[in-house]
Amino acid sequence: MIIVTNRIKTKSGFAERMAPAFAKPSPLQEMEGFIKVEVAITVGLTEYDEMNVNMYWDNEKNFQAWKDSDIFKQAHKRPEPGSAEAAEESPILGSQLIISKVAASVEAIPAK
Repeated sequence: MIIVTNRIKTKSGFAERMAPAFAKPSPLQEMEGFIKVEVAITVGLTEYDEMNVNMYWDNEKNFQAWKDSDIFKQAHKRPEPGSAEAAEESPILGSQLIISKVAASVEAIPAK
């Protein structure tokens, strides 16, 4: 299993508003090898917000198939140049993609 983290830096006050958009039902859920998405917001920052959008996949091949898909292209489509949407200033200050291979894990023991 791999975890693909998109670490997104936003203007202060935007992470809480943007987070639900990354975890709403979508065709992504039907992609082969997709396991889940979790969105975590870094606490304690004052100058900007930071979200970690963690996508869990069976393997990197499945993740790459999603990145090459029409579903991905549609979800990441940018506004048409000159449109009102394009004129709005984005709250996103930057992002970094991190791919990690799960090497070990442990889960809670259910209460009896």
